[in-house]
Formats: sequence, C-alpha cells, structure tokens
Amino acid sequence: MVKHRRGSASWRARETADRAAFHDSVERALASVPPPFSRALGEVAIVVEDRPSAEQRRSSGLRPGQDLYGLFEGVPRTEWAADWAPFPNKISLFRIALEEDFPDEDDLEAQIRVTVLHELAHYLGIDDDRLHELGMG
Repeated sequence: MVKHRRGSASWRARETADRAAFHDSVERALASVPPPFSRALGEVAIVVEDRPSAEQRRSSGLRPGQDLYGLFEGVPRTEWAADWAPFPNKISLFRIALEEDFPDEDDLEAQIRVTVLHELAHYLGIDDDRLHELGMG
C-alpha cells in the first residue's frame, strides 16, 4: 500500500475519493431504511463528520480511546409538547471510526445502516436499554 503524505496532492485526491465513496455508502444505506422509519428520516438531518467534536465527546461521556459511529442530537418525538415547535434534529455519522472498524465496503454499508437505525430510534424515543432488548444495541 502506498502511503501518501498528508497535505500532498495525491493525499487530497485519495481523501476526496474516500469521502465520496463513504457518502455513496450512506446514500445506499439510507435508501434501504424500511417504512415507517424512512418517513422519520425526513424529519432529521443526516450529516457526515470525520470525528465527534470535543463537545459531542463530552456530552456522550466518551473516555480516551473510545469513539462513536453515530450520534443523535435533538429532542426525541416522545418529548415534544403540544405547545412546542420542534427544532432541528440531527444524526451525525462519524466517517473515520466507521471506516477504520469496517474496511470492507459491504460491512461498512451494513454498519452505516445499523447506526442510522440506532440513532433514528433515539429520535423516536427508544432508549439504549430498549435497543439492547431489541438486538440493536
């Protein structure tokens, strides 16, 4: 494997190709989300970030050496009140952790789908304990 020096033109080209391939995997994974979950996708922004921000790491209680594949930020539907206007909800997918742990393209796409469904479940008000019971934890 050729190692490209960070910042070089060849490194930037490889990084651009990697990002494009990741976004393609995200699009395929999102297209495979079944109803009724697919309808809820229209209510949540899906963003791709390289890594969690310092604030996201803090709010998630991550320790050094731990990473996230995804994160839901917002107000779950089950907590909306009649007089509240919902504000933007967001699911972040963390590209580097996903790519490092799932180098095979098919495995990566499958994990992106699982991650989106897991975070979408949080949006729908399902907590981690219930997700573990359902085998999605």
